[in-house]
Amino acid sequence: MTSDARNLEKQRQRAIDSLERDVEELSRLSTPSDEKAAELERIRDEVVELKREFYTHLGPWQRLLIARHPQRPYTDDFVRLLFENFSEIHGDRGFGDDAALITGMAWFHSKPVMIVGSQKGRDTKQRLVRNFGQAKPEGYRKSLRAMELAAKFRRPIFVFVDTPGAYPGVGAEERGQAEAIAFNLREMSRLPVPIIVTITGEGGSGGALAVAVGDRVFMLENSIYSVISPEGCASIMWRDSSKAETAAEALKITATDLLAMKLIDEIVPEPEGGAHFDHDATARLLEPYLERSLRDLMELAPELLVEQRYQKFRHMGQFFA
Repeated sequence: MTSDARNLEKQRQRAIDSLERDVEELSRLSTPSDEKAAELERIRDEVVELKREFYTHLGPWQRLLIARHPQRPYTDDFVRLLFENFSEIHGDRGFGDDAALITGMAWFHSKPVMIVGSQKGRDTKQRLVRNFGQAKPEGYRKSLRAMELAAKFRRPIFVFVDTPGAYPGVGAEERGQAEAIAFNLREMSRLPVPIIVTITGEGGSGGALAVAVGDRVFMLENSIYSVISPEGCASIMWRDSSKAETAAEALKITATDLLAMKLIDEIVPEPEGGAHFDHDATARLLEPYLERSLRDLMELAPELLVEQRYQKFRHMGQFFA
């Protein structure tokens, strides 16, 4: 995207924000009357139409920025809005507890389930505790411990992914980061219970895939899923991270791109303006996808479930006959 195009996008966004502020101010200051109410409603309709047009024509880089928005709903939001009686599971029984991944048991539509999900944190303190959603080996081992517990008691597994990737620090590498991810990939492919994955924000690299080997993989409309971040790709390919927008185009990171390549199953629409505007509406839009998938997968015998999951991932990347 050229600098002129970027400036135009920014101007359109500022115009939408300005109109929304004007509507709020008018609503606060004006006295009620039929004429004023009609005018406010007309302006609100204009704002909705502008937002719809703006968010319909976003490019990969713009969708990446929305996927990284700090007010996107995280796993704890979906737990609160979609599930009941959540009981968190801590620790990998080997090293410690990783707060970047949440695991625990809950109820969904009167059925006992297991939840695994990324957690980034809202403010600076939370983000430091959650390590910005970047899991370490103990996080992946904790998630696998929870999923094996789910398999033992025949509980379906719901996974929510929003991570820039696995943590690349020295300590994580010393404790076997690559082995933990690889072990998760193998063991998840064998679990005899339904696994339903939703990419809610960033699906970054092997750190995302380590908990995303699922029978159904959904993506929220403005989420992204990629083998590497555009910044990382640009640094490797061009030795210039400023070419990240070009890399985002080439990587095919959007939900539409991934659905076309059959790497995901369905795209879940977001509320007008993005999931960060309305967590409740996002959960309501996602719920029927989860409920339908759970109902369909629960009807399959464990052996067939595992075989279909194997075939699903085995055929990924076969674009030519």
